Amino acid sequence: MNNRLLIALPLAALLSLPAVAQTTSSTQPAAASTENATGKAPLAPPSREGFWGRINPFARKNYVKRQTEPIRDRVNELDELTSANSKSIKDTDQRAQAGIKLASDKANEADQHAIDAGNKATAAQQSAQQVTTRVQTVETVVSNIDQYKASNQTEIRFRPGQTVLSKNAKDAIDTMATAVKGQRGYIFEVQGFSSGKGQTAITTSQKMAESVVRYLVLTHDIPVYRIYLVGMGNAPTATDDTAKTKHVSGGRVEISLLKNDLEQLASTSTGDQAQQPK
Repeated sequence: MNNRLLIALPLAALLSLPAVAQTTSSTQPAAASTENATGKAPLAPPSREGFWGRINPFARKNYVKRQTEPIRDRVNELDELTSANSKSIKDTDQRAQAGIKLASDKANEADQHAIDAGNKATAAQQSAQQVTTRVQTVETVVSNIDQYKASNQTEIRFRPGQTVLSKNAKDAIDTMATAVKGQRGYIFEVQGFSSGKGQTAITTSQKMAESVVRYLVLTHDIPVYRIYLVGMGNAPTATDDTAKTKHVSGGRVEISLLKNDLEQLASTSTGDQAQQPK
């Protein structure tokens, strides 16, 4: 009898250990908060099943599966929540970058419009200045349209009684006529002077001047309306040094090239057209 009692007591103590462990575990305080990332309540501790409870050393596969399924489901939910949050953050970042790029493009476009407007304003100011300058030039030309100024002058000498142009005389005329080729706003003043007296001197001076005019018209195609011819006879002329008059000996023809401002106006017009933006 005593032997059986000695064997039963240790066996009872051994069997009571799982129950003590279960009771100690169940008495631990619960978490302070029941909320988590998934918005669901925390997992409840599994209920005791079978004789051995949670520390059943002979647990089967189905038992382990039932115990781990809730944990696996929560892990999957956390993965999905993490993926959704990452996608949301990525979408927000993309929208922010798109907004920043759009704002930058709008700012660049506004800057370009401002630059274009400034260029147009500058071009308009330049055009207005050109118009003002041209108007002033035209006013000056119109006011001085009949005012001719001496541009060049040469003198042709003739022997007494001669009215034919010499080679030197033709060369001098060629130089003056070539300088006005293609120009406008000019006239030639041809004055003939001859020694002698009365009508004879006038006629001789007229013939010498006509020989010059004939050469200008036939050789250089100078229009007749651009030539003014005067036979001065033996009219006295003033010298450059003493400003006193003297009578000429022999014959001579003075050729003066006179110009007004029409050529200047044509040059200004051409320059304005070249400066206009295309």
